[in-house]
Parts: sequence; C-alpha cells; structure tokens
Amino acid sequence: MARPQLSAVAELLKPITWFPPMWAFGCGVVASGMPLADRWPLILAGIVLAGPMVCATSQAVNDWFDRHVDAINEPQRPIPSGRMPGRWGLYIAIVWTILSLALSTVLGVWGFAAAVVGLVLAWLYSAPPVRLKENGWWGNLACGISYEGLAWITGAVVMAWGAFPDLRSVLLALLYSLGAHGIMTLNDFKAVEGDRQMGVRSLPVQLGIDRAARVASWVMAVPQVVVIAMLASWGQPWHAAGVAALLVAQIAMMVWFCADPIKRALYYSGFGVPLYVSGMLVSAFALRAATQAA
Repeated sequence: MARPQLSAVAELLKPITWFPPMWAFGCGVVASGMPLADRWPLILAGIVLAGPMVCATSQAVNDWFDRHVDAINEPQRPIPSGRMPGRWGLYIAIVWTILSLALSTVLGVWGFAAAVVGLVLAWLYSAPPVRLKENGWWGNLACGISYEGLAWITGAVVMAWGAFPDLRSVLLALLYSLGAHGIMTLNDFKAVEGDRQMGVRSLPVQLGIDRAARVASWVMAVPQVVVIAMLASWGQPWHAAGVAALLVAQIAMMVWFCADPIKRALYYSGFGVPLYVSGMLVSAFALRAATQAA
C-alpha cells in the first residue's frame, strides 16, 4: 500500500489552525488567577492536547469527509491531489483521536471529559449522518465552542485542580465562543461555489455573500461589546478600554471587508482575527487582576 509523505501528513493536520485553541487554553490558564509555577507540566500537556492533538484531529476528520468538496474548491489539498493515498486520511484521523484521548488522561477527569467533547464535536462537524458543517449556523457554533470556549474552560479547570472555574471565566469563554462563530464564517467565503454544488449550506450560501459578511461582522462585534461592559463592571477600566480599542480597529476592518467579502475574507482573517484574540488575552488578564484584588 502506498504511504503518504510526512509533508502530506503535516499538511493534512494543518499546524496553522492549532493556534486558536492553544491560545484559548492559555487564556483560561491566565483567567484562573492561579499561580503558574507548579503547574507547567499540566499547562504544556493542555496546550499540546488543544492544538497538535484535538485540533489536528478535527482537521484530518474534516479533510477526509470533505474530500469531494475539496476536489472542487481546493484540489491541491493532500487527499484530492492524491498525495494522501487510499484511506490514509481516515486512518490518521482515527489514530489522532486515540492519541488525543490518551494524552488527555494526564489532565484528570475534567481534562479527559473536555477532550471527549471536543473530539465528538470534531467528528459530528464533518462526518455523516450528522455533519454539522452542512448548516453554517450549527457547524460554525460547534467550531466556536470547541476552538475557544471549551479550550478556555479546560485551561481554567486544569489550573484549579479539577474544580469548576469562576463563573466570570465561563461567561468570557462563552462570549468569545459566540464571536468565533463569525470567524468561522470567514473561512466559508473561499468555498462558496463548491459548497453550493455539494449542498453545504454555509452562511454565504444561505444568506448570500454580502448579508453573510454583515452577519459575521455583527456576530464578532456584539459579544466583545458585552465583554467590555463586564470588564468595566469588575473594576478593570483600563482592560475594558484596551478591548474597546481593539474592537474599534476590528470594526474599521469589518467595513473594509464587507465591501468585497470574497476577495477580502482571507486578509481579514490574517489581520482582524489577531485583534480579536488579543482581546481574549486582555480579558483574561482583567479577570486575573479582579480575582487577585478580591
């Protein structure tokens, strides 16, 4: 049986996509307010689990079950191009699922449970018969929860030795998960033609290009407005101002993006999304400061 080259395996697992859940896990760690010195082994294990394991698994699962759509939209990807021969894409997805579960056991019961939830969402997102990604509302929500909220809460739980995290941390995680729904929509603009042909009801397919761009922008912006109000109410006006400044910069980019979503979605992802995730970290430090001041 032909085997894929390591370069094709790396491309299948998409290291560039690992950053968001790794960052969100780190935000949960910071927001916990707990000392870091004696928990570095757990923190490193959690970062690896969030990115190179669970997120990488989701990429392999998605590419396997999307191979027919990718043959239209992105034929250069490892599976449709033939660089990932036979059923190797599926085998790698299964092996990475098992390895992810094994690693998660070092994070305790809650870390294992979070990994199970993340992996279940990964398979439900792409695999039939559920295939959440066929509806942009549900699929993007599943991604936002898994990439941002679940990773954030896992980081907070690990730092608290398995105790339920501060409710304020959970609220921040949920708000940034909702905002990430809009970020996920940005990825759909490059695949509109193939999605239409294959019956994938992404938001650009359902709502049209221009309306989907406006909806994605609102979905990203509104949760951040709520976050700003929360930070101010916790007695952290400078952190609230920092998130507000980042949001103003995002809104300027949103206006530019909405003028030509197809051409500009990739650029917005590259420059606007870092502003969004920077606000996550500012919010995490705000909660840390509020916790330590209490």
